[in-house]
Amino acid sequence: MSQSSGRRGLLWAIMGGLVLVAGIVAIVVAASLAQREPGPTATSDDGSMSPAPSSSEEPAVEFVDPTASENGWALEPITTDADIYVRAALEAASTFGTTKSTREEWLDYLDTWFTPDTRYTSEGDQQVAMEASQVELHQGVVLPQEEWDSLAREEGRVVATATGDLAYVPVSDDDSGDMSIGTSDVTLTFTRTDGDGGETSYEEQVRVSVQVLCGPGSVPTPGTAQRAGDCKVVRFFTEPLEP
Repeated sequence: MSQSSGRRGLLWAIMGGLVLVAGIVAIVVAASLAQREPGPTATSDDGSMSPAPSSSEEPAVEFVDPTASENGWALEPITTDADIYVRAALEAASTFGTTKSTREEWLDYLDTWFTPDTRYTSEGDQQVAMEASQVELHQGVVLPQEEWDSLAREEGRVVATATGDLAYVPVSDDDSGDMSIGTSDVTLTFTRTDGDGGETSYEEQVRVSVQVLCGPGSVPTPGTAQRAGDCKVVRFFTEPLEP
């Protein structure tokens, strides 16, 4: 064999070795990148990729009676968060449908939101105070019977929405610190039929206050997922209380 043929053979051997090394490096790099890639993400209906839901998302709110909305009533949340509960209570005091329940049925439902006032030491006094607060709600806070009847003649309904910021007032003689009085602007949307199959709506603005208990002294609604410590209503006020 000539020297030129030997050199060409050596050159081809070196090139082959380089190709082999390059192939090995490519395999190692590809494996490394695959280990670093994140897991699969969810695919939306349009085929695009979207990130998986964050584990820090707020859990869905549960309700004492999820079927109450079928009667045109606001739902009572199961929560220890006073802000959430106060807004729901303020809305419940003015949300109803005259074609879905009677006024008495609605008031009976609102009564289930109440818990005894723990500032009274005896159970007898607590019961008397709670019943007095329920009467105050029936007679001085919610829509009067004659206005209900007028609305019912036009198959009317009302939906209340707490629209303003919450303002809190401390509760006197509350050694537990678990009670609070929350006040907010509430928008009432009245809807009436016009007799020809159509509807007309209008709004009214009111300001309402409610006292709630969010602590171990609260009494849950029997037969529900609500527990002692969850927020309950102590009293609605006929006039708003401001800080």
